[in-house]
Amino acid sequence: MEGFKLAPALLLVGTLGLSLLVGMASRTRKGEYYLVSGRSIGRMGIGAAIASNWMSAASFLGIAGIFYLQGYMAFAYVVGWTGGYVLLLILMATQLRRFGKYTAPEFVDARYDSPVARCVSAVITILITLIYCTAQYKGIALVFSWIFGLDYTPALFLGTAVVICYLVLSGTLGASRNQQFQYGILILSFLVPLMFIAKQLDYFWVFPQLGYGQALRDLANSPQGTSLAPWSSGTPYQWIALCFTLMVGTAGLPHVLSRFYTVPNLRDARWSVVWGIFFIGLLYWSAPVYATLARISEEINGATLNPEAARAMADIIVIKASEWAGLPSWLTGIISAGAIVAAFSTVTGLLITGAGAFSYDIYYRLINPAANAKKRIAVAKGATLVLALLVVALAVNPPWLIAQITAVAFALAGNTLFPVFLLGIWWDRTNKYGAIAGMATGLVITFCALLLGPSVPLIDTLLPATSSALLGAPLVILVIIVVSLLTPPPPEHIRRFLAEEVHGP
Repeated sequence: MEGFKLAPALLLVGTLGLSLLVGMASRTRKGEYYLVSGRSIGRMGIGAAIASNWMSAASFLGIAGIFYLQGYMAFAYVVGWTGGYVLLLILMATQLRRFGKYTAPEFVDARYDSPVARCVSAVITILITLIYCTAQYKGIALVFSWIFGLDYTPALFLGTAVVICYLVLSGTLGASRNQQFQYGILILSFLVPLMFIAKQLDYFWVFPQLGYGQALRDLANSPQGTSLAPWSSGTPYQWIALCFTLMVGTAGLPHVLSRFYTVPNLRDARWSVVWGIFFIGLLYWSAPVYATLARISEEINGATLNPEAARAMADIIVIKASEWAGLPSWLTGIISAGAIVAAFSTVTGLLITGAGAFSYDIYYRLINPAANAKKRIAVAKGATLVLALLVVALAVNPPWLIAQITAVAFALAGNTLFPVFLLGIWWDRTNKYGAIAGMATGLVITFCALLLGPSVPLIDTLLPATSSALLGAPLVILVIIVVSLLTPPPPEHIRRFLAEEVHGP
């Protein structure tokens, strides 16, 4: 445990304070819906909001950590997550916008005309929120630990308190506008220090992403003999399974899908995805550079870590790369502030999505249909607090790296919501019975490796917790098709709506 760092702490407080002011200036005051505000912000604005929602602690901290530990295997995360947006753009973006619903549970209810299916999808949304937020909380705790010189658990509690205050004070944080501002902060805080690290190590620094090939060659020829071979830390099956899982998980992730309901027309829905891919790609392009330069700095300083120590350090390797390269404390503090913004930005979207699923899709639709808008917002805020506290219990002793925890949430989305959305859009014979059976099957597939993997190695091999959708999603699609064919077809008005409105000219 290192001591308190004044400059990074001041940068963190200033950044969060400025973000809070922006959020409060555009906070939701209308009772229309707790999830969405500021609906018309343009294609680039929605793209930046998507990127801000997306670029979490897993992107800012976790990807570089995986590259640092596993090299080539980490490209499965980059290809899977960016490829998922291409899949979403091709298969769903336009059609989702034509449905005109706010959330994944609302889409499920509108398409399948089933309160039970809606409730199941809301529960899945909440589970995704809890798992995804666990990864963000770990990132927040690690960065707070580094800044304030605390052990992990006290740093986790401090970070949780800040998260709760941040959400309570600013409502929905002006969900879209504030996330555009957050994206600008986090991308600059990621790219600018990287340029200084490359310059400090005498590599091409103007565009380090184009010039770190020499660093890779130096790493391969180093006395440590670092392997850059594709399958030195995993098998082709593991790579393909992880990549596929992250792709379909992206296309089914609730807090990503919600962004398509904030655009004014179908063309903007498509272009917002394109802009989102561009903004996200700027960060992913840079993550392997951080990992490579961290390895170079290790060898220059003669501080190569053993595997256990390297794994413990991996999730904050972007910060350690700056330290090892000898950058001043305030410049390293910029990275730490950006990491917190990335985590807070995603936690914002996730907790609001999870709270909205409870307050609107469970409480209002099933428990208290007479609740007015003010009551629903109050319940949503209470649910936000409860979810934030539940995540603490999961984050006290997380079993995996940040990116790996996040991948479990994607596996859940890919095994449950993605098949229901895909068939719901493209096959009008899909009915509520198939959707419910499919989501239930997806839940079992996602968690069977966690529950049975230690005692049944074959399950852990074929359906790993982070990569189960390669086999799981096709199986769920098959279950939905079979059950739908064996049960009555959906109402005619739904099939007509699909034909005339969703797929019409």
